[in-house]
Amino acid sequence: MNNNTDSTLASTDPTERGDGNEALTLEEYREIHEEIDHQPREWRPIADREMEYAEGNQLRTELLEAQRKLGIPPSMENLIGAALEGIRGYEEVTRTDWRVTANGQPGGQDVADAISFKLNEAERASKADDACSEAFYRQIGVGLGWVEVSKSDDPFGYPFQCLHVNRNEIHWDWASEKDDLSDARWLRRQRWMHPSRLARVFPEHAELIRRFGKAGIGWWSEYSDESGNGGGSTGMNRAWDVARSWTVAEDRWYNPFNKEVCVTELWYRRWCDVVVLKSKDGRTVEYDENNPAHVHAVANNLVEYRKVVVARVRRSYWLGPHVLFDGPTPYAHRHFPYVPFWGFREDSTRVPFGYIRNMIYQQDTLNSGNSRLRWAMSAYRVERTKGAVSMTDEQFRRTVGRLDADIVLDPAHMAQPGAQFKVERDYQLTSQQLEMLTNSRNAIERVNPAASGAFSGRRGTATSGVQEQTQVEQANQSLAHMMGNFKRARTQVGELLMSMIVTDMGQDEQTIIIEGDAVRQDRTVVINKPESDEAGYSYLSNDLQRTRLLVTLEDVPSSPSYRGQQLNAMTETIKSLPPQYQAAALPFLTSLMDVPFKKDLIEAIRAVSTQETPEQVEQRIKQAVQDAMTKAGNDLKARELDMKEKLTDAQIRKIVADSVQSGIAGTFAAMQAGEKIAMNPLIAPIGDIVMKQAGWQAPNPAGQDPNIPAPEQAQMVQDPGGLPGDTDPLTPQPPMQPQSPSIGAKNGIETLRAD
Repeated sequence: MNNNTDSTLASTDPTERGDGNEALTLEEYREIHEEIDHQPREWRPIADREMEYAEGNQLRTELLEAQRKLGIPPSMENLIGAALEGIRGYEEVTRTDWRVTANGQPGGQDVADAISFKLNEAERASKADDACSEAFYRQIGVGLGWVEVSKSDDPFGYPFQCLHVNRNEIHWDWASEKDDLSDARWLRRQRWMHPSRLARVFPEHAELIRRFGKAGIGWWSEYSDESGNGGGSTGMNRAWDVARSWTVAEDRWYNPFNKEVCVTELWYRRWCDVVVLKSKDGRTVEYDENNPAHVHAVANNLVEYRKVVVARVRRSYWLGPHVLFDGPTPYAHRHFPYVPFWGFREDSTRVPFGYIRNMIYQQDTLNSGNSRLRWAMSAYRVERTKGAVSMTDEQFRRTVGRLDADIVLDPAHMAQPGAQFKVERDYQLTSQQLEMLTNSRNAIERVNPAASGAFSGRRGTATSGVQEQTQVEQANQSLAHMMGNFKRARTQVGELLMSMIVTDMGQDEQTIIIEGDAVRQDRTVVINKPESDEAGYSYLSNDLQRTRLLVTLEDVPSSPSYRGQQLNAMTETIKSLPPQYQAAALPFLTSLMDVPFKKDLIEAIRAVSTQETPEQVEQRIKQAVQDAMTKAGNDLKARELDMKEKLTDAQIRKIVADSVQSGIAGTFAAMQAGEKIAMNPLIAPIGDIVMKQAGWQAPNPAGQDPNIPAPEQAQMVQDPGGLPGDTDPLTPQPPMQPQSPSIGAKNGIETLRAD
């Protein structure tokens, strides 16, 4: 055995404790047990008795024996159990699921959705709801329940498990002030198991466990090295010394009847000084000198660093005074794997208690009252003189109470003067006795209206739905504190599960398919996907290890009653919507129904919504005809415009051609007129008058007439004969130039002058 300190050492200085990496010493282990012995212990047997009342075991053996001697029949009307079942039923119908939400940073929502899906899967597979429900029943009953959130030992099952733990197995640091025990120094759980099973869990200590299971904590007295030659197990010799000096009572660790041994699972905290780094985005991590990123961040003042005191969680297993294992916690979170569900707690002693404490007296009053009333209603009174019956007194007392009693009187005695025999059964239930029973029942309701009133299942005093809802709301107010404690404890269970899920996923790339529901489609999220940025640096998108501190837990109602309320509310809302909005909202309304073919129903509704009604078909046909007619009219108009455009082009070409032809004709006419004037100069004034009457005006003040074409520059005529003429038949031929005046006078106006 490897024990950390000799048991003969005196108590050490309480300020001198190991740091975060040192194991628990035997002296510290003994101090924890002594501290447990001085804790308030009376509440544990009281809590056991209170749970017996809830389970119906309300009549003690001595009470039943006393009633039997007096002839009082036992009677029990268990109102406590019905009250607690009503509250537990309320918890089940208002049960919620866990949802992980991100804090708004980029990429956080995809990671949160993926963890939410994995967490909901773990909630179902680890039986978290069942464990929390069992702990809640003890919470409301006696004020305390426990749930273990740990890894499963079954390699073929789900890797995580949530189990309800009996309150008597766990002791905790009574000086802890926080409900989640985050400031507790230690937590101890004890379990009884057979040595054969324990030896397989700790095979390195199989010999010690075998001897311990055979002879108990005094096994060391049967173990000695008689040869004196050595060669024995040094570990066993060390264990022999420790066992010999252990002073705690043996009955706490060993059961001599079934040979079971008690194993102690001890979780404890060690406080140590560390340096933490706080980044600008709010993340805080412990400084690691072997991490280049941490060293670079500190050297360049990219983070804020400071020295703080933090707690490190460790666990150890003990068999009596022998330590079987001691090491750091296997979980990434900083909590013990046991979650307390607190009810009420006393102010001075912080002893937990529940609703049963204030119901026991009224329950006893009701049980005893019913017994006495039943006994009184079946009682009888006999007045007789001695010797009136022909049987012994014991036989007479057993016979007279029967409905078919046959009593034979002594005729000789009855013939004597003063002889008497009379049986009276005149007992009746009075109104005062009935009122006493009613007051006992009402007293339990006054202890907690929600437990015995609104959730009892009995007919209430409400005459309308609004009044009934008001009474339920008032009952809920009396449960607000208890349900608030349950919600906080259940949230802690979800946080521990989420931490194990994140640790189990690690930094490996994983593809998570988030199953959709009746409304949403399936979605795929890739966690820890390796990627590279523009600069070529590698990073992980949807980095789970960096995002896990950015998520929180949020409860989402998932009970059938919640869906029913939402269904009714949405139904009333959809009624007032227009038809087209009703068709759009109908799939969402159907998703709240509890039918096995819900998804198929929604798909059928969507398929029908895409089909057209006869009115819609008729309207679509009319619209198609109108569109066709409009399109045909547009085509005709377009063709008409094209034709007009071609006609306009043709007209323009015709106008240009006519203009050219008119110019040519005018020029030709002018030339003809010039020829005529040349032949007969006297007609020139007549031509001017004709032109003025036609509208010609002389240029003003001077210049060239724009209406009469003229060459831009006069050509120099070098050759009297001019240039060769045009051979076109339409071109007028210039007259021949005379060779002599005599010839010119005879041929035309171009006559050479004599001078």
